[in-house]
Amino acid sequence: MAFMEQQPQPMSGRKPPLDDTVPLITVIEASQSLQSHTEYIIRVQRGVSTDNSWTVIRRYSDFDMLNNSLLISGLNLPLPPKKLLGNMDREFIAERQKGLQAYLNYITRHHILSSCELVKKFLDTNNYSANYTEIALQQVSMFFRSDPKWEVIEPLKDIGWRLRKRYFLVKDKDQPKDKQVLSWVDLGPDKFLSDKDLLSAVKLLPTLSHSNIAPVSFATTSESSALVIRVFSEKGTLRDHICKVKPKEPFLKKYCNPKKIQGLEQQQIRTYGRQILEALKFLHDKGFPYGHLHASNVLIEENACKLLDIENSLLGLPSYYRPYVTQFRKMNTTESIDVYSFGHLLYEMTYGRPPDAVPVDQYPPPPFSSVGQLFNDVLLFNSEKPQFKISSKLKEALKSSKECLEKHLVEEQRTIHQHKRLTRAQSHHGSEEEKRKRKILARKKSRQSTYENEEDLSVKYNNNSAGSGASSPPTCPSSPTPLPGSGAPLAPPLPPPAPPPPPGNEAVPPSLLPPSANGVGRSALLSSIQSFSKGKLKKSETVDRSIPRL
Repeated sequence: MAFMEQQPQPMSGRKPPLDDTVPLITVIEASQSLQSHTEYIIRVQRGVSTDNSWTVIRRYSDFDMLNNSLLISGLNLPLPPKKLLGNMDREFIAERQKGLQAYLNYITRHHILSSCELVKKFLDTNNYSANYTEIALQQVSMFFRSDPKWEVIEPLKDIGWRLRKRYFLVKDKDQPKDKQVLSWVDLGPDKFLSDKDLLSAVKLLPTLSHSNIAPVSFATTSESSALVIRVFSEKGTLRDHICKVKPKEPFLKKYCNPKKIQGLEQQQIRTYGRQILEALKFLHDKGFPYGHLHASNVLIEENACKLLDIENSLLGLPSYYRPYVTQFRKMNTTESIDVYSFGHLLYEMTYGRPPDAVPVDQYPPPPFSSVGQLFNDVLLFNSEKPQFKISSKLKEALKSSKECLEKHLVEEQRTIHQHKRLTRAQSHHGSEEEKRKRKILARKKSRQSTYENEEDLSVKYNNNSAGSGASSPPTCPSSPTPLPGSGAPLAPPLPPPAPPPPPGNEAVPPSLLPPSANGVGRSALLSSIQSFSKGKLKKSETVDRSIPRL
């Protein structure tokens, strides 16, 4: 087949696939005013690694164009208003920069807006400059030349959330009334199967038969992409049913701000939930990884639901809930991801909308009086026996691929966890309360150090005094005191001192006199202090000579 024979470039020369679910973090670092406009310098970072960052320069008009394109979402986006006069003032530019930063924070933290192609191109032109619609059309045209029984009816523009996936409504020329949907997608960053094993696994998909898994009419892969054809449902997905929207409308318009959301009835939740669990159990028992359960991947047909896109894990595509899963280290297997996704799906079926934050701290009032034993007594009517034969060699390849996928997930979770700890530590270290605590601690240490230094000086002085008194023999007042601790022999006595100064000279103050060598003077001073009595003091008489005499 021509689709299989195409070799655009070897894998060694191709760039590694990009994970589009990794969030982009943006900070407006500065602004620069030119003659007639102002440019804002934006630092963009992919994920938690500061090495993976770059800068883009955008004007306010660029923000305005992006905002006009995002109006299809129906959201009230916080873009600062325009200003014709005075828009070059320094204070106004600083205030607008704050508003644009708040705008970027809003769109990059919104789960749907952050993954749309418009926002990605605005912040990362280099990686999202390709026209995937044209690439998909080329690949599909090559496939149709090799298998002419298929014919394109119309492209289904932007009905999905993946940037590198395109949909086309097609029909089989032998059965022109049966509409089917063709999906083309680039291989993802989590592909760990070899090209040969991947092709073998994808070729098996049309042989899978289960009442709660959407059947695949045709599937094949190339070195860089995959093509899958399955039956098109006019009723749409479970999310279309909850949001009361048409399946062919763009993803942003359908799900960003739906106007008529409505949760399901309890009996529907029980039926759909049990059917989804049966499909997940079947795949897990076969050793077939899934990990892509969400409301848009559940098809509704005649009061029964069927899982879609079971090939995603084979193709290495990241999960819709990947940004949530990487935040919790306990969800480190595909089975645990399916369990988490099922709980997410139950919440959405019950309340008609996904949770505002994960984990959920507070639930809205339940619409049902009781939810206990929700799926135990649900009756299932299976008209066909599930079938899916996988060779033992392919099972081993799937198991190895699953282990590599989970190992990669654990490494990513560890990196994010370490970044969170570092961020919390830096935030705590830079807080005002922590700065105040450090100042108080520094003062205490300074006082303690000063007190210890004074004690050391006092002990050293006392040791010197005691040591000199113990080692020196009684000498006459005129003989010098030898240095303590010196082993040298005593020097001969010095000549007699010079005669005292004449009476006119000023006497040396007592504080400058050397202490007694044998400690007698110190003990006398202490005893005089202890025996001091205020009553023994005599009253002195003073003569006031300050008054002038006449």
